[in-house]
Amino acid sequence: MADLSVTLCGVPLKNPVIPASGTFGFGREFNEIYDISVLGAVATKGLTLAPRSGNPVPRIAESGNVVLNAVGLQNPGVESFLKNDLSWLRSKTRVIANVAGSTVEEYGEICARLDGKTDFIELNISCPNVKCGGMAFGVRPADVERVTRTAKDALKSTPLIVKLSPNVESISAVARAAEAGGADGISLVNTFTGMAIDVERRRPVLANNTGGVSGAGIKPIAVRMVYEASRAVNIPVVGMGGIVCAEDAVEFLLAGATAVQVGTHNFTDALACPKIIEGLSRWCEAHGVEKIGALTGALQCN
Repeated sequence: MADLSVTLCGVPLKNPVIPASGTFGFGREFNEIYDISVLGAVATKGLTLAPRSGNPVPRIAESGNVVLNAVGLQNPGVESFLKNDLSWLRSKTRVIANVAGSTVEEYGEICARLDGKTDFIELNISCPNVKCGGMAFGVRPADVERVTRTAKDALKSTPLIVKLSPNVESISAVARAAEAGGADGISLVNTFTGMAIDVERRRPVLANNTGGVSGAGIKPIAVRMVYEASRAVNIPVVGMGGIVCAEDAVEFLLAGATAVQVGTHNFTDALACPKIIEGLSRWCEAHGVEKIGALTGALQCN
């Protein structure tokens, strides 16, 4: 049987499959369907210092083979997470706390509050659905480096992964900026900015007008960006964007990812992650791969 274990930022994971932030809550609902201890880790719902109610509805819509969302980081706040969810989640698997702020200082504050309590911090500087903060910090390399440095300075022991936006001029440049700011790893891609229109009403489908585009349709662009980013930095990469099967995950690994996150497909199939884990095991056995880590960056280009 193939060895699916990987090491991410110095932390061992039983396998490279991680539900993406915003698609898995804090894991409790999915644990009613399967034991989430089979997962390599869980990326939590985006956390802010204070609770957020999110954007007005409708805020999720389908459009072709993609999904648009403008949830707006609805969450109960970091203190509620620490009190009600963290202990239970840590008893199940590795925990990646996805965090967001409205100011650079808020990113530092929330990182300090979580330091030493989770296995990783994932710095969300790439959410396109909030008017204050979010993607505003993730577009320009100078801003990426600054917010990353603030977060890193607030952390004494927890590895910092910076989640990058695809809505940039150069993914390589922002990846290097995150590394320069002290990131221990990067994750990409977050959603693209998009829009869908109801032609009968002549109005946007989403109350927020625009939203983040995710789903199977974005995979080729996401794979390309992971490939470029992984070659621009010397820190590990977590790849995501349109993964629906084990072969999709293998693409990201070959492109340079150490681990992968599965997002929108969790809505389509609640068993998406365990199916992908099982599929990776079968794929490795069928292709003579003894350790899945050997696939990372093994792409053979012309």
